[in-house]
Amino acid sequence: MKSNPTINQFGPLLQSPPEIGRGEVILNVNGLVTRLNNDVRIVDDVSFSIKQGETFALLGESGCGKSMTALSLMRLLPDGIRIASGDIKLEKEDILALPEYAMREVRGGQMAMIFQEPGLSLNPVMTVGDQIAETLKLHQELRGDEIRSQCVELLELVGISDAPRRVYEYPFQLSGGMKQRVMIAMALAGQPKLLIADEPTTALDVTIQAQVLKLLRDTQQKTSMALLLITHDLGVVAQMAHQVGVMYAGQIIEQAPREKLFACPAHPYTQKLFAALPDAGRSGQPLAAIPGNVPQLGTPFTACRFAPRCDKAWALCHDKVPVWTQLENGQGVRCHLYSSQMGNEKSNLKVPLSPDSCAAGKEKPEEERIDTPLLQVESLQVHFPIRKGIFQRTVGHVKAVDGVSMSISAGRTLALVGESGCGKTTVGKALLQLITPTAGSVRFAGHELIGISARELRKQRAGMQMIFQDPYASLNPKMRVAEVLQEGMDALSIAKNSDERQRRIDELLEQVGLEKASKWRYPHEFSGGQRQRIAIARVLAVNPNLLICDEPTSALDVSVQAQILNLLKSLQQQLKLSYLFVSHNLAVVEYLAHDVYVMYLGRIVERGTVEEVLRTPKHPYTQALLSAVPRIDGQGMKTIRLAGETPSPSHPPQGCHFHARCAHVMAECREVYPGESILSPTHRVHCHLLGK
Repeated sequence: MKSNPTINQFGPLLQSPPEIGRGEVILNVNGLVTRLNNDVRIVDDVSFSIKQGETFALLGESGCGKSMTALSLMRLLPDGIRIASGDIKLEKEDILALPEYAMREVRGGQMAMIFQEPGLSLNPVMTVGDQIAETLKLHQELRGDEIRSQCVELLELVGISDAPRRVYEYPFQLSGGMKQRVMIAMALAGQPKLLIADEPTTALDVTIQAQVLKLLRDTQQKTSMALLLITHDLGVVAQMAHQVGVMYAGQIIEQAPREKLFACPAHPYTQKLFAALPDAGRSGQPLAAIPGNVPQLGTPFTACRFAPRCDKAWALCHDKVPVWTQLENGQGVRCHLYSSQMGNEKSNLKVPLSPDSCAAGKEKPEEERIDTPLLQVESLQVHFPIRKGIFQRTVGHVKAVDGVSMSISAGRTLALVGESGCGKTTVGKALLQLITPTAGSVRFAGHELIGISARELRKQRAGMQMIFQDPYASLNPKMRVAEVLQEGMDALSIAKNSDERQRRIDELLEQVGLEKASKWRYPHEFSGGQRQRIAIARVLAVNPNLLICDEPTSALDVSVQAQILNLLKSLQQQLKLSYLFVSHNLAVVEYLAHDVYVMYLGRIVERGTVEEVLRTPKHPYTQALLSAVPRIDGQGMKTIRLAGETPSPSHPPQGCHFHARCAHVMAECREVYPGESILSPTHRVHCHLLGK
């Protein structure tokens, strides 16, 4: 059977995973079925194998069963969920036949797992060293000084500096990236033959993500361990995987070697995942968002599970469950498009689309740049006092924002990028006066906001609204959607009466792509993408001109992310909105933004248009950020690894704040903060290298 012809739009991969002499099969899973309450199939007939030194990536949206598959392998399922049938063999040992006391030897010793959220997985009342020591005592039977020595060695192995001191620290004293590395150190302590990594880099900055991925690759090269990588990031898959399984609604619907999958994705779902990826080449086109949602648990399947969301579905797709079809070059797919039953029905089928053609759209018209700024910020500072002693005297300041200037014109998007802790979110909150600025000027539509009365500030806030990172945390769980939307309208006296407000609520829901009837539901009844749409509708309710978007897509799957980006793009075109887009996802920035400001330790180090900053970066920090982004299109540069951690904003380095981590540091970098180098009317950089 010939595979479905598609266009290889991705080209050669920038970084291939390490080629290790892959030998015998370490893990073999055959026909795994995991049920809830004996009737709901969460994992349904999953089969795959992983060889020694090989990375198998499990890819798919949230709710597809990826994490539950991993927990099934570890036999760590929640109450009420059990493995109903199938085989799990780890080096020919039947995992499902082992009693629980024997599984304690397997977990951590032969098979270990890195969980998605290290902050929730580490014990907050135990030191880092004590938590690693537990594994060493159980699986290596070390004692006394041997344990401490091995703990330090493991922390050094995962790239944590000053390891002898860190073993005595608690998790709250570590950054997110360091906590994730501690989790990896704990997993490696038992010298496992299989490591399961469940979304190990989802919440990390691109620079920390690059370090964690490099650590996993290096460890794999040294120990030849097998790696099961669970992720929804196609860039990470391109960089790490040898084999890829695409999961949907509890089943693996496509499996192939990495090169084959990226060159010629066969299943329509896989094609749509690729088409939903944002990049600069699609900035004038809507992304190919996948309509609908992953089917809920308990949905009975008598046909193809993806058929309700598939634009290539035909009669057989809605009538019969597709069987697994083995294609050429190790690629397999569960889809009627490739089955022999297609027969004469083929003439009624639409021609399968390539990933590129899924995002069809018109050429982006040349935009007219409006030079009159809607928002103008000059020398904004936000310093938080550090107080000590009985009398709480101020002994210093945390300089979260230290002299930021920017301007945003009507109808344009300015992206603020940088690592966690650099002050991006603080800037957004200071503009709205949710945090009181220490100094500087913020002018919105010609009105100065700093120093005005609370009454005047309330009026101006109607024109500036904020979309927060976590929509579930920012929506009141006790209020229906209609009440959430009406709250801001009542506060600012928008709409004359109740009937007019209800009409406005209906218009808002329709504007963000939700049904009118959904206004009587509560936030917990919606998916993550739908909740983000409600959050957007809430800010639109007061007719703003500027939206401050704080990582609005960071926790979303690529398909849901595409829906939100399409919505933001269309709203900007319809309503001439301006956006301050705070993000560390440079692919999203490249797709959505017009201008980019790069922030480091409270200051802007480089700014310019998207083309100038992301195509020809000049500051060493910007170059390091861009090099750390895993890409699938073959474009990019060699990864630049930054030394050490970001300094504390309470004690920023003298001179250039970046000099302690910069490979090009000079004597003057340590003494004097660099002035602004003007490279073009829009491109400006703070770096002594440009002065040379």
